Order: sequence, then structure tokens, then C-alpha cells
Amino acid sequence: MTTILQIETATQVCSAAISQNGKTIALKEEMASNIHAGSLTLFIKSVMDTAGLKYEELDAIAVSKGPGSYTGLRIGVSTAKGLCFALDKPLIAIDTLQMMAEGFAAQQPENKGLICSMIDARRMEVFTAVFDQQLQHISPVEAKIIDEQSFEDLLNNQVITFIGDGAAKCAEALRHEHARFSEINFNSASNMSRLAMEAFEAAKFEDVAYFEPFYLKDFVLTTPKKK
Repeated sequence: MTTILQIETATQVCSAAISQNGKTIALKEEMASNIHAGSLTLFIKSVMDTAGLKYEELDAIAVSKGPGSYTGLRIGVSTAKGLCFALDKPLIAIDTLQMMAEGFAAQQPENKGLICSMIDARRMEVFTAVFDQQLQHISPVEAKIIDEQSFEDLLNNQVITFIGDGAAKCAEALRHEHARFSEINFNSASNMSRLAMEAFEAAKFEDVAYFEPFYLKDFVLTTPKKK
């Protein structure tokens, strides 16, 4: 029995889950601004208690690696690394956008089109990637400013379902007849379970000492303008 603790903090969702053999058995999550620092360890304890597990019974720690919120990713990854060091367990990093696509594919198995995961960045910019039905990359992960021509070459040939907190704000620009939108949140640690199990079986582990989140863009510190 392979037991993995899973952590997702790339967006406003703070989420922790336990999986066994690729199936989620416990989940605790909440969507709210600026709760990750105060809530993540409590959520982890909650899912451990729900699953009736001791920390030493874990086989690995999986964390959503990004792209996403700089602060959220930093909190999630630092927490995961701390647990790996303390417990001497391997670290698994999961592509946040692929994890979202996995969640959609699991809920919509009849979907025959492409899946475009979008995380809200700023204004009309999103962190995004397009996946096929096997969750293989059709387009690379990128920071993209959305306009009426975005994804036009793909949309001309097939349906794309846009998902994530960045998709809603792009609906007005992406008015193509083949564009679909899902309002369901897929930023959940429960959507890591199959991907984390596959990574564990393939021994795709990160170097705990040197691993860093995939921020995609550098963090820019801004200061309020003087009145």
C-alpha cells in the first residue's frame, strides 16, 4: 500500500489530501485569500487524523510545484520539504496545470476535446498550458496575455475546454464557437492522486535540498504610491 500526503497551494485554494495506491482517502481544503500560512499545517493534521495515519507511515510527500501564486507556492513547497527532511521521505513535484487537467478529465470522461488549464495572473494574463485527453502537453506552460486571437489555430480544428480561475476572465475574449468553459475548481490536492502514484512508481523524486517551485515569472515587489 503506497500512502502519499499531497499539498496544493498554487492558488487561493489551500488543500491537503491523503492517497493510497492512487486513490484519495482524505481531503481538507478551503478557498480564501491569505490562509495558506495559518491553515496548511492544520489541514495536513486533519487529513492524517481522518486517515488514521502516523507520519512515519507515509511513503512520500507530493506538492503542486506551480506555476501559480508566488507566496502560495513558497508556503506549500517549504512545508513539503520540511516534512521530507523530518521524516526522511521522498518529494514528488506535480505540474499544477496538469493536475487541474487531470481533475477535469476525471469528472468529464466523455470529453473528446482539448483541455486548457488557466491560472489567473494579472489583468488579461494567465499561466496556461493545453493538454490532450491523455494529459500530454499540446502547448508548453507559459504566461500568456489573452486576446481574441489566442488559441485560434487550435480552436479552428477542435473544441477546447478552458478551466481554472483564469478561464472566467478570458471568456469574453475567447468567443470562438469551439471554446467551452468550466466554472468548477480543479485546484485540489485530491487531483494529484493518480499523478503522484505514477511518479512514485517511476521513482521520479526531487532533490529535497535544491528543489524550488516553478514560479514561471519572477516575483516583483511593489510599493504603494505616496499620496
